[in-house]
Amino acid sequence: MIRKPMLMTIDYTNWMTELVKPISARPNYQLETDNVQYSRVAARITGTGFDETEYLLALYKAGQAPGVHVLSESLDKKITSERFQSIQRIYDLIQEKPNLSINRFVAFLEGEQLLPRYNQDPDFNRLIRAALIEVFGLFQKKHTGAFNHPEFRRVFLDMIKWTWNHLDKWVNETPITEDIPHVIWYGDMNKSQEYFLFYLIVLGIDVVVLHPEGKDDFKEIDPENKWTVSVKYPSTMKIQPFPKEEPKRQGTVAYRASKEIDHVLHHEGSAFYKPWQFRNHLPVSVTLKTTYDEIFLLAKEKAFIRPNFSSTAEEVSIPSLFAKVSGVSTNRKEYWDKLHGLTGHSNCVTVNNFPYTQDIKANNQFHYQHALGSDGRLDSEKMMKGNWWQYGQLHDGVQKGIATAIARMCANPKMKAQPGESKEHIQLYLFTQATAIPVELLNIMQTFDYSQDVPKVVLYNTEKNGVLSKADAALLLLLNEFGLDIVLYNPPGHNDLEMYIDKKYFDHHMLDDMVFDYSFQERRKDIPIVSSFLNRLFNGRD
Repeated sequence: MIRKPMLMTIDYTNWMTELVKPISARPNYQLETDNVQYSRVAARITGTGFDETEYLLALYKAGQAPGVHVLSESLDKKITSERFQSIQRIYDLIQEKPNLSINRFVAFLEGEQLLPRYNQDPDFNRLIRAALIEVFGLFQKKHTGAFNHPEFRRVFLDMIKWTWNHLDKWVNETPITEDIPHVIWYGDMNKSQEYFLFYLIVLGIDVVVLHPEGKDDFKEIDPENKWTVSVKYPSTMKIQPFPKEEPKRQGTVAYRASKEIDHVLHHEGSAFYKPWQFRNHLPVSVTLKTTYDEIFLLAKEKAFIRPNFSSTAEEVSIPSLFAKVSGVSTNRKEYWDKLHGLTGHSNCVTVNNFPYTQDIKANNQFHYQHALGSDGRLDSEKMMKGNWWQYGQLHDGVQKGIATAIARMCANPKMKAQPGESKEHIQLYLFTQATAIPVELLNIMQTFDYSQDVPKVVLYNTEKNGVLSKADAALLLLLNEFGLDIVLYNPPGHNDLEMYIDKKYFDHHMLDDMVFDYSFQERRKDIPIVSSFLNRLFNGRD
């Protein structure tokens, strides 16, 4: 019997209703002599919606429904010694033959009788082989070293173990012409569990992955939502054990209504944002291309007013400025008025002595390597757990925002390579410099409400006040990645930032006059008595 599963569109309100239905009661069900077509549920649901009690009640009811398997609560880890020895023989063989194809590898599994066989349904035997090839192919694609990767043995062992302990039992219990197994996974998952759930999805089995805290571990497997529907809801609920008893209703109608109204007004696509609504989101900079005059217009605007501001359940895109101003305007007063308009911002750090930061001489090669994930990129969670991490006093959301900004900066370095430098040298240098952000900058990052006023860093470099360093450039790249506004002034019009960062990554504005030894002028705080007098005089006011 050939199976033709079709992914069903579901949302937070109907996932349980659709999951517990037999396939024969779902839309698009068609049974013919040699094949069966049906709608299936494959979804990742993060968050709890508007009422935590209703959420727990839905979990309880789904777990009690016939044909539903809450796999996260019933995972069977037993394996016979004979099967374990067969797995070890295959594992040793592929270590000796690292270039063995996935097709041959799966054929060896069949030869060792590590895969179940269904004489009454040979099409399902072929589907199991094809699904395993898909699963191990994905592992090979995502992990350097493939079958020699240190995590492969555990994934391989668990896949075979759970195929026999769970999949084989479900298939023998469920007539495919009428229904399929319905699987729920609740809470965190490890890599083996991710790949086994993916295996079930490829086989056309219902799988719903739920996490009340909003974590989406399965996104690593399906980042583009090719295999699953992703449903995201806000949540303040900490993970609790899967309910074994029916929860008592506590939320009132008014409570749920207020939560729903709050979501409608302040959801990610709304233009209304509560204070600190994006506290736990990841800031992602969208560097704007502007004219010189637009710098000062946009600098006054809140982030959500600026062009290209957007947000998802996990990230907030912050339109930010990264510009260099060479020379000085003919109208000096206008020049200083505009500059002081930036430095007068309540969340602005002004730098007029260089270098602002120093090169860190420590060798952080070990820390860098230890913080890499399976994809070869820096992993934010590993960074935050490192003993070198200096930002533990900051809010968790800010820490993760900094960590992911460091990871992005190092993954795609925008710093120019100096003679003899490789990409790996630059990545390690950027990582090392990011381990010691100055305290005054940490303060404005900590107080940055991502949809509101954008903090600023204004640098004034006459070259008589020192020289902008490579370490300064590395710091500016990190601040830009985090979403801060950066404006660098250079009155003589010399190269400074260009020595370390390609011009395509920041705007460069040339003003009228190139002026040397033009010292920074502090903003005057005179009381405008004359202006007030003239205003009354010309407006006829006493």
